[in-house]
Amino acid sequence: MRTRPALALLSLATALSAALVPAARAADRAASDTTFSNVVVNGGKDIVLGLTTRKTVTLTWTATDPDGVLASWAYLWHGPNTDDADAILPAYPPAGTCTVSPTDRTTSTCKVSFGVDAARDFDHNGLAGTWQVLAGAQDAGDDWTEIDAAGTARFKRYAKVTVNASPEPVKKGRTITVTGRLTRADWESGTYTGYRDRPVLLQFRKKGSSTYTTLKTVTSGSSGTLRTTTRAGTDGYFRFLFTGTATTGPATAAGDFVDVR
Repeated sequence: MRTRPALALLSLATALSAALVPAARAADRAASDTTFSNVVVNGGKDIVLGLTTRKTVTLTWTATDPDGVLASWAYLWHGPNTDDADAILPAYPPAGTCTVSPTDRTTSTCKVSFGVDAARDFDHNGLAGTWQVLAGAQDAGDDWTEIDAAGTARFKRYAKVTVNASPEPVKKGRTITVTGRLTRADWESGTYTGYRDRPVLLQFRKKGSSTYTTLKTVTSGSSGTLRTTTRAGTDGYFRFLFTGTATTGPATAAGDFVDVR
């Protein structure tokens, strides 16, 4: 947390008035009295970006101060600390739009929305993962408070997975070979590259059913390749399902139908 006094000059009258404030009341006015809660980014959902994805992200929070909140702001940052941040979103943080609670004048609900452009804002893969939210406010007494880690957001790289089941048609009881490939957005190269050593689920949906059942787990190969076998039982659809990681979003292949005779 960082606090700093307002830069405006105090008049002699103001200074004298402050000197007469009882100690308990003076403590109430400390800059650190501002607190932040209910910090939510993108509705609490991960922000998954491909190579050229553009999204509008909304950040909401509640700022509370005994003196009331005059203005409040918040933005996302990534890195070891705010002084050495390697990315900030939005690049030029605006003040949030705040609404004072009709039942509690000390509390304001704030919101800011900004655009995210993967091609412009994400130039290296290290930006995938957890970002921090800095929240700040100026209270009615002209004290300023900033909290470097008031909340978190998670940006992830978009993933794709393909599937192909063969032969088709196939006789019941024969072997079906299911292949595919798991890839994800590489922000540095501007292409989708193989995602290796990841667990991917092979699933099957019987013709006429709406539910997929997991048959086994397959680990992606050196270039994201997927390959496994299963026995033909009945007509239906095969697909691969990747549940995602801390830095990469989930991916589901469209089902590939196999006619069993």
